[in-house]
Amino acid sequence: MRENTLMSAEVVEPYASALMSLADSQNLIERFGNDAKELLAALKSSQDLKQFLANPVIKIDDKKAVLRRITGEGLHQYLVNFLQLVVDKKRTAFLTGILEQFLALVRDRTSTVLAEVTSVTELSNEQRDRVKERVKAMTNAQNVELETTLDPSLIGGVVIKVGSQVLDASLKGQLRRIGFSLETTVS
Repeated sequence: MRENTLMSAEVVEPYASALMSLADSQNLIERFGNDAKELLAALKSSQDLKQFLANPVIKIDDKKAVLRRITGEGLHQYLVNFLQLVVDKKRTAFLTGILEQFLALVRDRTSTVLAEVTSVTELSNEQRDRVKERVKAMTNAQNVELETTLDPSLIGGVVIKVGSQVLDASLKGQLRRIGFSLETTVS
């Protein structure tokens, strides 16, 4: 597994850096970031698509055709050209990692932190704004990007993860902490 991770890093980081260099030289960092988010969402929502792109048996032209279909006319031509290069170099198995690393570089460049928020129900705009303000206070970041997931087992509240920091304000977490404190006081 370690070799696979090392190989992934050896592929992902140079491609993501090259994409950042291209975006920076053309003053398209924000545009490429938005396009990368959309493409990444498509990849993450379809296991079939990821498997198709990662399959070494499938012809390069077929992979390019599928990427053209899913990206449509919306992506900037430079980013389309970059994707074609990734396909030509047979690196499509790493595409998700490349895009994630690129977005990490974009966040770093724009003083933005990624906050992974897990809640029972979809957050309202007001709740999203409060979470962003809380994360800004925790991290001193200028901007906050939220990545939300739903987890009914939390019962209520939210869990916010920023890097290695976790703020568990869920009802499930509170019950777990109460249970733990009861165990230590009874023992």
